[in-house]
Parts: sequence; C-alpha cells; structure tokens
Amino acid sequence: MSLSPSRRRIIATAAAALPAAALPAIGLATGAGTASAASALPGGGDLGPNVIVFDPATPGIQAKLDEIFKRQESDQFGRGRYALLFKPGTYHGLNAQLGFYTSVMGLGLSPDDTLINGDVTVDAGWFGGNATQNFWRSAENLALNPVSGTNRFAVSQASPFRRMHVKGNLNLAPNGYGWASGGYIADCRIDGTVQPYSQQQWYTRDSAVGGWLNGVWNMVFSGVEGAPAQSFPDPPYTTLPTTPVSREKPFLYLDGGEYKVFLPALRTGARGTSWGRGTPQGTSLPLSRFYVVKEGATAATVNAAVAQGLHLLFTPGVYHVDRPIQITRPGTVVLGIGYPTIVPDGGVSALRVADVDGVRLAGLLIDAGPRNSEVLVEIGPAGASAGHAADPITVQDVFVRIGGAGAGKATTSLVVNSNHTIIDHTWIWRADHGDGVGWETNRADYGVVVNGDDVLATGLFVEHFNKYDVQWNGERGRTVFFQNEKAYDAPDQAAVQDGAVRGFAAYKVADSVTTHEGWGLGSYCYYKDAPTIVQDHGFAAPRRPGVKFHDLLVVSLGGKGQYAHVINDHGAPTSGTDTVPSKVVSYP
Repeated sequence: MSLSPSRRRIIATAAAALPAAALPAIGLATGAGTASAASALPGGGDLGPNVIVFDPATPGIQAKLDEIFKRQESDQFGRGRYALLFKPGTYHGLNAQLGFYTSVMGLGLSPDDTLINGDVTVDAGWFGGNATQNFWRSAENLALNPVSGTNRFAVSQASPFRRMHVKGNLNLAPNGYGWASGGYIADCRIDGTVQPYSQQQWYTRDSAVGGWLNGVWNMVFSGVEGAPAQSFPDPPYTTLPTTPVSREKPFLYLDGGEYKVFLPALRTGARGTSWGRGTPQGTSLPLSRFYVVKEGATAATVNAAVAQGLHLLFTPGVYHVDRPIQITRPGTVVLGIGYPTIVPDGGVSALRVADVDGVRLAGLLIDAGPRNSEVLVEIGPAGASAGHAADPITVQDVFVRIGGAGAGKATTSLVVNSNHTIIDHTWIWRADHGDGVGWETNRADYGVVVNGDDVLATGLFVEHFNKYDVQWNGERGRTVFFQNEKAYDAPDQAAVQDGAVRGFAAYKVADSVTTHEGWGLGSYCYYKDAPTIVQDHGFAAPRRPGVKFHDLLVVSLGGKGQYAHVINDHGAPTSGTDTVPSKVVSYP
C-alpha cells in the first residue's frame, strides 16, 4: 500500500456520570496541598472529578461517552484528561469513542468480568482519515462483543491495547484505510483476526490471536499464540515463540466494593495471556496503601507520601513539579490513569528512581518544560550496580514529549542505569508538529540512554532526536521491536554529522559492548528541510559475535534524505523516492 511521506506535517474520571458543569477544565498545580513533616498523609479516598465510573445501571452512559469524546477528539495538545472506568457487569449498545488523553478501563480482576456488547472505537475523522496522529489514549481490561463483529482501533504511538478480550475481529486501520503508524498490544485475546491494513508497524506481546491479516513494514510478535510464522522480510513478520521476561502492567480493580491495585507476577519465557488460565498470578494492594495524587499536589507532597510508605496513584491532570519526584523505596508502585502529565519546571528532572528492587512505573506522560532538563526520567542513579533479576524495575506506558504543547527542552529524556530494568512500551518523542517546535526550540539530543546491564526493551518507540535516539552502553541488552524516525527538521548535513560519520544512528550500541541482541527494528528518515542529507546507516554497533541483530529495515519517506546502509556498512541503500524499505535479515 502506498504511504504518504509527509504523514505528520499537518498540525492538525470515582463518581457516577456527572453533568458537564461538574467536570472542570484541567488547571495547573497551584502549590496547594504540601504536607508538613509532622502530618501524615492519608491513603485512599475518592479519585477526583476526571475519573468517571459507570455500572450497568448508570443512566446516560452513551451520552457521557459522547460528551467527553467531543471535547477530546481533536484536542491533541490540550489539558483535558479523563479515565472512564466500567464496573464489572454487562453493558449493551455502547460505542466508547476515544479521543486524546482518554483511557477506558474495566474494573474486574479479569477482562471477562466486564463485557461491553458494543465497541471501543478509535478512528481518524478529525484528521481527514489519517490516523498517524492518534496518540495518547488507551483501552484496558475489558471484553468486547463488537456490534459488527469487528472493533476498530486505529491508533499510532502511545496508545496501548492491554488486557483486552475481543470476541470478534480487531481492525487497526481508520475508516477508508488511511495511513496509520502504531502500535502496541499486550496480554490480549482476539478471537477473530487482527486486521492491520495500512499500519506501518506493530508489536504484539504475550497474547492470543485467531489470525493476522497482513503486514506493511515491520510486524513483531513475542509470546503470541496464533501469530504468523517467522518470515521477514516478506511478509515482514518477526516472530519469537516466547517473551524473554515480562510482567504485566499494574491495574485498578474492584474487590467487592473496595478498590485495589493488582500487581501481576513476573513471567519468564511467557506465551499467551496472563489471565486466561484461572486466577491471575500476582498480588493485590488496597487503595488505602496509595496516596491518591490529584491536581494541586506538589512534588514535596508526593515525595512525603513515598517516604511515609505509600504507593502513588496519579489521577488525570497536569502536574507541575519544582523538584524531582523521588521513588526511593523497593516495590513502590507509581500508577497513572487517564494520562496524568508531569511537567518539570526550572530545568529539574521529573522523576528519579533509586537503585532498588521492584519499582513499577506505569501510565504517565512526562512533558518537558521550557528550561532545559539534563534528564527527564532517571531509573537508578549513575553508577547503579545492584542486581534486580528476581524483581526488576518496570517502566510501562511511560511516555515522554518534548515540544508540541509548547517549547520544551531536555538533553536526555530517559536514562536507565539500573540493571535488569524492563522497558515495556514507551514512546519517547521530540515533537515534529504543534507549538514550540524547531531544531533549537525543542532541542533534545538523546532519547534513551541505557547504561545498566541486562536491560530488556519490549516495544521501544523513539523519534526525532537531534543526535542519537537510542544510545545503549550496558551489556547484554535486548530489544524486541523498535520504531524510529529521525528528526524531520535538521537544517543541513553538518547539523547531523557524527564526527566522520554522516548522520547520528537511530540506535547505537557502544563500541565497548560485547553482547547485545535486537529483533524487529526499523528507522525512517524524512529530512523535509534538507532532503539531500545522507545517513550512513540507521543502526550502529560493534562487529563481534556477541552483538546480533535480526530483521532490520530503514526507509526513506519519499526520498527526503537517504540511508547509505542499514547497519554499519551492511545493507543496501534506500532507493530514491519510492518509500520502499532496505532490509537486513541477520547481522553480522
């Protein structure tokens, strides 16, 4: 299918359903809510006005869903944030259309506890049928019986489909089969066929599918029952029978009338869902052990809650912080619902995690501030050396944005220093559209820097950085699926010169590394302002037996820039203006 090279140029919450007047606009943190050292912060409590909870007897559910969708459909860089929660039971005739910063979630221990005879829909009518900007939305922990037999979920980055049971087909393309650039599925059962159509790439992990229709550039599967057989480059399927290590994202659920957070157990060599074979394996924490973070809470308050021994549940909102949020205790859970957004002010880091076991970060959006932050998210301090193989730190659905909502800067977005960290679905994005966008305006040199050993990335999306998108310095790193675009706005060849090498690699493994492995990695270039730029390669790594790559591709979108090779000096150059990938099946 022909795909446009200029696919992103156009700029295009616990209460019953409340009336519109009762849903205030999101505002900035005011500094209210700081706790004194002598006062204990309470755990639990209500979830605030932007978490909307339904049960099967709630009147006007569809009208409320439509109201929120109308607000959020095209509000790409707005401040509205919503979590739509469905209590266990059966719902009829619903279509939950998801706009920006909207999460829909079931409140059962199993997806099958909450059945919607209807749909959870993402389409792209707001953008002329183009789904390449359908970001920041999610569907989790529901069973769907689609009205037509097929549920449409046409998304691109930062839009996970987790722990879902679709009793029919799943269509990943917009109405009209326009462009799409997703995406991510994990811990799901799709009884029918997954239909990607125009999706350029997709990663599916620890799931079961009844069939898979097609692939465009890069379709990657690990631990997926029913996945197509390994066949890269044609069809472009990279299939691992199991996922090396995985631990599903924590989730909120109801145990009778009490809110709890379920913490799924660590799995090794996983295949299929974590929930389809009886009671899910893991542990539960009551909401009373969480500090429920609401707008107005400061970083000082949040840090006091952590020091007090509480976990964190961030509710939908925008949170400005004047110091880093510090996660210092082993096993701390930091869970966001409805895309809570943390904005660091004054050049501070947004979030720092100590070198301790079992921290779980999930469901957060980090938005860089106008003053440069050296690091936005740091997992373990520099020099971290402890081993965490039995209880790793997990980073799941944690997204970083630099620019787009306004000028933002950060030297490095995500630094991983702790060993054995699992990065499970992240989109690290230097904005190419929106407000505050320009080569120096939203300067961000590095997307992800990995210094820890034995780090695993499953579903790594990193785009548009001024220098390296991924720099991997640790030993025995592994990546299953990588999607990248080089910065669109480089002004000339000199701006992206890496010493004697033309262009900074999208994914660079340090020369000192002796063991590394990657499966299903793709990099695209679209140098719209300087189309004569040449990238010597999309991937750079030392040539030694322990450094291995499987199923790589590079693409020049419409000939705006070119790759001379795929990895190092291996692989054919991209072929002019035809937007056809150059591929390497195995390296070295």
